[in-house]
Amino acid sequence: MNFPYPTLMVQGTTSDAGKSTVVAALCRLLARQGIRVVPFKPQNMALNSAVTADGGEIGRAQALQAQAAGLAPHTDMNPVLLKPSSDTGAQVIIHGKVRADMNARDYHQYKTVAMQAVLASYRRLAGQYEAVIVEGAGSPAEVNLRERDIANMGFAEAVDCPVILVADIDRGGVFAHIVGTLACLSGSERQRIIGFVINRFRGDIGLLEPGLEWLERQTGKPVLAVLPYLQGLFLDAEDAIQSAQTAGGGFRVVVPVLPRISNHTDFDALRAHPDVDLKFIGSGQAIPPADLIILPGSKSTRADLAWLVEQGWQEALTKHLRYGGKVIGICGGFQMLGKTIADPHGAEGLPGVSQALGLLDIDTELTQHKRVIQVRGRCAFADAGVAGYEIHMGTSQGAALTNPAFYIDDRPEGARSADGQILGTYLHGLFDTPQASAALLHWAGLASATVIDLALLREKSLDRIADASVPLFEALAAIRQNLAIPSNWITHGIDINFPSR
Repeated sequence: MNFPYPTLMVQGTTSDAGKSTVVAALCRLLARQGIRVVPFKPQNMALNSAVTADGGEIGRAQALQAQAAGLAPHTDMNPVLLKPSSDTGAQVIIHGKVRADMNARDYHQYKTVAMQAVLASYRRLAGQYEAVIVEGAGSPAEVNLRERDIANMGFAEAVDCPVILVADIDRGGVFAHIVGTLACLSGSERQRIIGFVINRFRGDIGLLEPGLEWLERQTGKPVLAVLPYLQGLFLDAEDAIQSAQTAGGGFRVVVPVLPRISNHTDFDALRAHPDVDLKFIGSGQAIPPADLIILPGSKSTRADLAWLVEQGWQEALTKHLRYGGKVIGICGGFQMLGKTIADPHGAEGLPGVSQALGLLDIDTELTQHKRVIQVRGRCAFADAGVAGYEIHMGTSQGAALTNPAFYIDDRPEGARSADGQILGTYLHGLFDTPQASAALLHWAGLASATVIDLALLREKSLDRIADASVPLFEALAAIRQNLAIPSNWITHGIDINFPSR
């Protein structure tokens, strides 16, 4: 079977409308048909990233979509990645490597250069695969960003590809979102949209049908599918923190939501664990009692450290440790556990030195070189393997490193305190490995023998969203062949009253 769209772009009426999920679903469906398919996102803005086999950095959503397509992640799948360091600035990553730190105005001018990288990656992928499924960014209705656009219609016009528009009915106003988005587009851009997808629907489809018919009359474009709201999916979030699923677990894990928290997907395996009560604590929230506190990664380590102290976490950590609690620091969180963090070159902001929490005997210097690598090794505190990845700018030195947390290719990595209560590491994804996750939780005091295989949960979730997207797949094939769109807006046999995240 040949897919009738060599390139198809999925755009959304809003951020988090479900573009990433729809792309992943189509990639899985096409891969099942034996079609060589590849995901592509011209420009991504996210602090959740993944490391590719070629030592580059891309958005985690594209790594998940690659998994759906049965591929290893590659930097061409997301040629431009923006990692915000403030409200007006970001680290610009081109083809997996840091190019510069830019404010919003400078990057807007730089987009003409970035577009060349986007088109180069797209041409390479289009030459290797039968189908390229492209994900837009945010919404194409941002008229203030239309000039030099490389993320949505600017890309679609450059490569002359059709577009489907996804809208989230769960947040309300779905018809206004769609009609309003079309009103903000140019004539040629509107013509590119071949149909709509209503995402995250739950309820009686019969009550929705009059609205769908009105929408089709109003716009002259078809509703391709209504996709159900699926519960219990375990898919890597592009940016938004997913609600913790406690499942009544008694082991309390608390994570501060730093202003520039990065790679919070590190905690997805804990979110899935039936014996773990995972809580993310944001600004102004009371810090609850915990068995384990984990300091996450950060894109602006010194600024997030200042926030941590301001919010009372230093006192909370001192009390937590006094009563026998355990602490883990990951990447930037590891650096915060030390004595000082120096940024002599202004790698993450203004140059300077910050006094850290003083819980581990290490000093960190942020550097302009970013270490980006996939790693494998073993735990130093248990007979368990570990796999993960490093994404950090900085090196740490100090006596605490003589008592490592892990051994990576037989070199020591990370640190543990002499009293055994504190562990720090540069490894992201350490809870994703079932053996390492079980060993870490046992070290932290959880007696449960339950093991969570996050990779298996992801695979099952990818299959579920693919099964739910069969009507979309059928509708796309039908309109390309000038056939009537099947009337089964919602997939066969899927329980739409099974609400999801």
